[in-house]
Amino acid sequence: MPSHLSLAPARAAHVRVSDVHLSFGGRPVLTGVDLVAAAGDKVAVVGENGRGKTTLLRVLAGDLPADRGEVHRAGSLGVADQQIPLDATETVGALIDLELSAVRGALARLESATDALADGRPGADDAYTAALAEVEALDAWDADRRVEVSLAALNAVSDRDRPLGTLSVGQRHRVRLACLLGAGHAVLVLDEPTNHLDAAGLEHLTERLRTYPGAVVLVSHDRALLTDVATTVIDLDPSSDGRPRVYGGGYAAYVDARAAERARWEALHAEQLAERQRLADDLSAAQNRLRDNWRPAKGHGRHTRATRAPGLVRAVHRREEDLAAHVVAIPSPPARFAMPELPAHPGATLLRANGVSVPGRLHRPVDLALDSGDRLVVTGPNGAGKSTLLAVLAGALEPGTGTVRRARHARIGLLGQESALPDGRTAAQLYAIAGAERLGELGLLARHDLHRPVGELSVGARRRLDLALVLAARPHVLLLDEPTNHLSATLVDELTAALAATPAAVVIATHDRQLLRDTRSWSRLAV
Repeated sequence: MPSHLSLAPARAAHVRVSDVHLSFGGRPVLTGVDLVAAAGDKVAVVGENGRGKTTLLRVLAGDLPADRGEVHRAGSLGVADQQIPLDATETVGALIDLELSAVRGALARLESATDALADGRPGADDAYTAALAEVEALDAWDADRRVEVSLAALNAVSDRDRPLGTLSVGQRHRVRLACLLGAGHAVLVLDEPTNHLDAAGLEHLTERLRTYPGAVVLVSHDRALLTDVATTVIDLDPSSDGRPRVYGGGYAAYVDARAAERARWEALHAEQLAERQRLADDLSAAQNRLRDNWRPAKGHGRHTRATRAPGLVRAVHRREEDLAAHVVAIPSPPARFAMPELPAHPGATLLRANGVSVPGRLHRPVDLALDSGDRLVVTGPNGAGKSTLLAVLAGALEPGTGTVRRARHARIGLLGQESALPDGRTAAQLYAIAGAERLGELGLLARHDLHRPVGELSVGARRRLDLALVLAARPHVLLLDEPTNHLSATLVDELTAALAATPAAVVIATHDRQLLRDTRSWSRLAV
């Protein structure tokens, strides 16, 4: 697969992916993907978990060769994936220097070219012109200041001597994101950049991306970010012809167009199934007539049977041929999320917390009471203790002060931010261990993921499995910590609607702006 990379100013930034195909273990992951992004374009890549969004970004970044197709890039490239490239012994400063290596290198080359020019060396003029253009393209002189601004806005650690091992996962990701926003790359490739950001960080990221002069290609579950930023949407979800779809006009236009296309798909598939059933019924009726006419009414003889038989046989054969020729060319649309029926526990307060706090993690004492059907959203900046509160309510963490009382026989289900599933087990095995059946009926995991080891699943598929296992316990109280992380926008919409209707009590801790808007009628608790 040809891949080309050249340096150019942000205004000349360009990315083009043409007819890219990629398979893993014989299973197609990317099928005929086309993508174009020029300076100022913000291209959002969307789709259900496991559809190849992160894979496409890796192909775009040059980390993964495609089986077929071409990738062209112009301009320096900055990539934020879901893995930090340094180990825990390195420092914040080392991570900043790594992410600003293009800036550091450009400034070093300019300094060298300046010295050569001052010494009058041959070819120094051209080398100096090229080095200066590179520094100007990156706006390298101002890069460190831009990084400092983003570190502060994202509430990221700015102490360069701080070891990465002393930072949380979210803190490390915020440091790297701040570096990328300040590095001045012509092309930004971002995988779930809103994870671990609070309201202030989300606002800063949105503004920086909206005004970013280069090209941006991002994967995100954050519907508010996509609405505010995306100019083009590429949907990798299955379509009626099996190829990805490209939608212009922004995210809102994509949502409308996708809904209309899904309705057409379902209607055409239903029509083809109905026609196949009609042909099958005609064949069955013809076969019945043939059988019946070999048992004529009393008074009819063998001659009558012999006369009618050839025509009836021909009719059966004709209908068999019609049925065989009928192909259901429109594949079945993908399954939708099906929320299991969660139980109510009437006549009792399911969970009550009085004066709950945890030193160093949840500073302000919390009081709350939950009955069946209650809805609560926990808000607050990063580090305020939202996750800690949910862990205390679930019984996974003891409070430093206060008490938590749970109703007898009340089941509490907690979906944490980080997955702790064993890599060697399959999704189906874990679901069976949980005492539940029919995992596939939830519509959360693709069929090919059900019997794969957890260690081979994508981050999004693991998140879906975590959710499935929590729901399998049929909890009376559902505690969800950043439930939209790593989930597709379509699934989040379906999950949000299901949570509003369940008889169980539901508590959500989230920074997701669209989810906050969708749950604006719920009670709020600020920590």
